Amino acid sequence: MGIRKKTTKTPPVLSHEFVIQNHADIVSCVAMVFLLGLMFEVTSKFAVLFITVQYNVTISTNGPEETAVNHFHHGIKDLATTFFYMLVAIIMHAIIQEYVLDKINRKKHFSKTKHSKFNESGQLSAFYLFSSGWGTSILLSENLLSNPVSLWEGYPHTLMPFQMKFYFICQLGYWLHALPELYFQKTKKEDIPRQLVYIFLYLVHIAGAYILNLNRLALVLLVLHYVIELLFHVSRLVYFSNENRQSGFTLWAVLFVLCRLLTLSLSVLTVGFGLATSENQGFDLSAGNFNIIFVRITVLAAICLTQAFMMWKFINFQLRRWREHGQTQSLKKKQVPAKSKSKKDKANGVNGVNSNGADSPRARKEKSS
Repeated sequence: MGIRKKTTKTPPVLSHEFVIQNHADIVSCVAMVFLLGLMFEVTSKFAVLFITVQYNVTISTNGPEETAVNHFHHGIKDLATTFFYMLVAIIMHAIIQEYVLDKINRKKHFSKTKHSKFNESGQLSAFYLFSSGWGTSILLSENLLSNPVSLWEGYPHTLMPFQMKFYFICQLGYWLHALPELYFQKTKKEDIPRQLVYIFLYLVHIAGAYILNLNRLALVLLVLHYVIELLFHVSRLVYFSNENRQSGFTLWAVLFVLCRLLTLSLSVLTVGFGLATSENQGFDLSAGNFNIIFVRITVLAAICLTQAFMMWKFINFQLRRWREHGQTQSLKKKQVPAKSKSKKDKANGVNGVNSNGADSPRARKEKSS
């Protein structure tokens, strides 16, 4: 058989390979359609649904100088806005991958396993850094850290400032974009179930808190969780560059357990005590009030089960690391005596002969005797 020549032909249009290679350009064109829709009066009303945050409510503040403050509540139109920012997340994912991570991968020459893990940690590190910083600024501007009682006081928190609502829209858009990215990044079949589990958990918890008007509690818990996850993925990136640097994992392990305890404490304090003793009890869908015992138990059960699941995964991860570390240390101990013995043989000469072919001193002594 003749040797098949390598071809540089582009894949057929609309084939799987074509879509994967050009998915960022395709998604950019779709997003550009919505932006161009703003330029024409006929389509601007439709395009606004996707690009701008919906359900604006203007509230006048009482004081010496009356000012108008804009707040927002959630509704079905938020699905369109979330879809658009999911497209934006896909584009940003491709930009980070092509202009940052791929260049580092070419320099480091990682193996296939490290390559996929490096890309995952690189993408999530950028997202967690941005989200934790943005979330912290909202917490400070809304005084949620200095006044923890505001987590449940005045429930239902149907009205949100622009930054808080836009934050949740972007969070939902990002975790929705992770689903098509499994196809675009050619994720291995054995890795898909693991990634689907944590994508599903993020979407359920963020969407659930957003719909049930528990946005203040969700914001605090998200920022807390993102900071810990950021530390883990940064530590993994450092480990890939130098395998001797593992101190970040130790710090992450301690903070991870503390984060789980703090998450449970805040959840029980807010939902189990704060909302349970609130005067505004009852179920009112139009007013956004879900403060009934069934909803409170369901929320607490979901949070507790998720924290237990994360601790179980954490314990398995630590046991696997300790086992691998123990195997590595045992192999090193076995190799040290073998090396010292080989050096001794070279010094004395193997079978009474030196490396240059002459008899060793010990062999000459035996011959003379």
